[in-house]
Amino acid sequence: MKAIVVVDKNWAIGKNGSLLIHLPGDLKHFKEKTRGKVVVMGRSTLESLPGGKPLPDRTNIVLSRNPYYKADCTVCCSQDSLLRELEQYDTDDVYIIGGEQIYRCFLPYCDTAYITKIDTEFKADRFFENLDKRDNWKLVNKGEPKYEQGVYYSFTEYKRNE
Repeated sequence: MKAIVVVDKNWAIGKNGSLLIHLPGDLKHFKEKTRGKVVVMGRSTLESLPGGKPLPDRTNIVLSRNPYYKADCTVCCSQDSLLRELEQYDTDDVYIIGGEQIYRCFLPYCDTAYITKIDTEFKADRFFENLDKRDNWKLVNKGEPKYEQGVYYSFTEYKRNE
């Protein structure tokens, strides 16, 4: 599995149920990485998407504690049931896309993390684990800085050490 996320200098990912900033270049990067793949998200992340609808051209799987939650995609009510659901897919095609609790639950199953790093600090209430402080993760690729919406950012790739 892979995680894909945008973080600021403090590894913050969101505030009040929203992304910290909308970067068209990062959205394009996200679409290129996840199109035709399986995306795993929490209920709040699904509801924050345009129209609260699943992402097009992807298999969307949502984790919700509510066993009666309905959405136009696969809904699982526990981490175990979601992991069972994922058994039918190639793990290289599975992307964890948020939010904070989903990243926390599924990062241990990921071997790759695509991190868009924003060279700015935002006020935030949601965070991703700082992989620079983890011995079992290694930065393997850092793209050239890009500038958009008044901030610099870079696409990076981390790999879990075997």
